[in-house]
Amino acid sequence: MKLIQTLVVRDEIDIVDAQISYHLNAGVDFVIATDHESYDGTTDVLESYARDACLLRIPESGENRESAWRTRMARLAATEHGADWVINTDADEFWMPRAGTLKETFAAVPREYGVVWALSRHFPPRPDDARFFAERMTYRVSARAAINDPTSPYRPHLKAAHRGDPGIGVGFGSHTVHSRWRALHHWHPADVLHFPFRSLEQWERKGVRRARGDKPLGQYVVALQAREQGRTSERYRSLVLDEPTLERGLSDGCLVVDTRLRDALRALRADSADGGPWPGGRATPITPVATEATVIAESAGLRDADVVRLVRHLDALRARTRALEGGIRG
Repeated sequence: MKLIQTLVVRDEIDIVDAQISYHLNAGVDFVIATDHESYDGTTDVLESYARDACLLRIPESGENRESAWRTRMARLAATEHGADWVINTDADEFWMPRAGTLKETFAAVPREYGVVWALSRHFPPRPDDARFFAERMTYRVSARAAINDPTSPYRPHLKAAHRGDPGIGVGFGSHTVHSRWRALHHWHPADVLHFPFRSLEQWERKGVRRARGDKPLGQYVVALQAREQGRTSERYRSLVLDEPTLERGLSDGCLVVDTRLRDALRALRADSADGGPWPGGRATPITPVATEATVIAESAGLRDADVVRLVRHLDALRARTRALEGGIRG
């Protein structure tokens, strides 16, 4: 089996090396990365993997065309690199199989199915004590019900993986795909460990840039508004898990301990001659930490969130229909 990873990245120097190294050691054979105007050193990291023949870097500039870029990479994975399976990622996402390796996970998918989804698991920021993000951020949100706040980065959602397909279409954020393959719903064989905000500087830079046009979601608009109001540090502190919040969250089950990524990256560093992440392909087996009961409960929360999204979509369609009818009558 050949497993290809696609990646859209822009200015993620604090995480991109670990992200690529982790996946190459979890079963990925090759990475196709679209680099959108990075200037913080991210490009140098990508080129280092390209020199090792582990990665193809595709530079892009100008307007964000994320869905088109993801679709192009997924099709290249099938047509130029012989992908049997493709995972579509952002730099702050780590595909973690429930057990075994990623290749073993996808090999278990019945032949008649070609699209599966992983459940996103969100990790809130912890106080920045100069340690690597994965050493600090070892507590994740455990959402047993839908999170309806449009400014929350912790709303439950799915990320798609699919068999190689020259005609594939990948939607915005890789949450949906359009494929000739039959989709296998409600079975999530992997988690996507998500670390959206890792430091004050990274949160502000990412939020302001995206709110100004790159991806103007509510969670990014909050960062832009905070800067305009001179409240950036105050707003970011409200996102950080301090000790009292952590204790309450662990007590009521809203937070759980999850050290899978930390442990996987520690193992990579231990094997590295210079103590840092390194390219390779050992397909390291993963030890599962989430019980089936937890997975079922959080999947139920995801379905509730999907219902909320559907209702909002129907409300928007209803409003547009009324506006059109009013225009016709006028």
